[in-house]
Amino acid sequence: MSARTAAAALAIDVTWVVAVWAAQAPAASLDTTYFDAAMHPAIQYFTRPGTDPIARLARAMDAGTERLQFDPRSGYLPSLLRALDVQLDSQVVVFSKTSLQAALIGPRNPRAIYFNDSVVVAWPRGGHIEVATQDPVQGVAFYMLEQRETATPRFVRPGNCLTCHLSYATLNVPGLLMRSVATAADGRPLPQLTNDTLDHRTPMEERWAGWYITGNTGSVRHLGNTAIANPDGAGASVSPAASALASLDQRFDTTGYLTSHSDAAALLVFTHQMHMMNLLTRVGWETRVALADRRPDAERVIASAAADLVDYLLFVDEPALTSPVTGSTGFAGRFAAAGPRDRDGRSLRQLDLRTRLLRYPCSYMIYSEAFDAMPKEALDAVYARLWQVLSGAETAPRYARLSPADRRAITEILRETKQGLPPSFNSLAR
Repeated sequence: MSARTAAAALAIDVTWVVAVWAAQAPAASLDTTYFDAAMHPAIQYFTRPGTDPIARLARAMDAGTERLQFDPRSGYLPSLLRALDVQLDSQVVVFSKTSLQAALIGPRNPRAIYFNDSVVVAWPRGGHIEVATQDPVQGVAFYMLEQRETATPRFVRPGNCLTCHLSYATLNVPGLLMRSVATAADGRPLPQLTNDTLDHRTPMEERWAGWYITGNTGSVRHLGNTAIANPDGAGASVSPAASALASLDQRFDTTGYLTSHSDAAALLVFTHQMHMMNLLTRVGWETRVALADRRPDAERVIASAAADLVDYLLFVDEPALTSPVTGSTGFAGRFAAAGPRDRDGRSLRQLDLRTRLLRYPCSYMIYSEAFDAMPKEALDAVYARLWQVLSGAETAPRYARLSPADRRAITEILRETKQGLPPSFNSLAR
């Protein structure tokens, strides 16, 4: 019996029922399916205590074991990033007025954003700090920290964040969104010219309107680094172009900002991660609600949601890069070094940046707390569908972009680095 035949046979283990659900699940649908569960008894988003990174930091500050230092130029920002283990080289910069602090934002005073696997921190010069953090179970929580020196700095949770961050664009869960909006020279958004919500499936030509990009993007055409000088004139339009800056110093006075970069590699990772975080929340919530409501179609609902997540996890719909991309900082190397690695030194965090984002196309977010915190029924469905694709049992043409070498490498890396992996993943020949 061939290795492929053996793999398919051995995949029929204790999760065989879930695998059948996944095989019969309809096409991905979470992007368009209405869902309203924030106040559902199984979720209780507004009342259930959180365990997200800011909630933990706030408790440590109250206990006196953590303290934020105030910097004369950047306020609490440097100290907060250190406390949350968010690195400066993750900085990406947006200049469109698409934030609650829109009045402050523009091409000469943009909004700097920093991130790690569970935290996003944003700050426009002269404004307050915004933080979005992912609770492993409850999803993304939103906080604000005033940039005013005080003996007892406090995080508050402004409810108006959910005006934008709980919508179809966030999969109808409190989540994150990254927009590409044509922008005038004063930072005013021009949605009539272009207005998209981004993730790694978005064609490159539609990405990053209203954002700065530093590094080298080669011949990759995008909408970044461009402000529309005469937006109200006849024939106003926005067109993709191959454009990258060596430094943000070329566009504005960067005094107070922590770096002079909006690293192209970091921006590609950020574009992937925002939707991935929302998917993890949505699959977890949808499973909890379906089970709590004893829905007769719960198995189908969970399997369909799992199929959606796995397609995104494996970059099935990622457009190819037409040229190698190089960042302007050490982000790519530092990100890849974080691991974990298998015995051959391979990691799901290694970036490719030549024809696609990742060298091994499976999201590093599979190691996140939010992934592991999904209900068992959701994890079973996700792993069953993931194995169905990686083993080659799934033969739909859209999965052909995952080469046999890709599938084998991903399986081998997961086998050695991912805790809780089902026994089915051990069936591929080493």
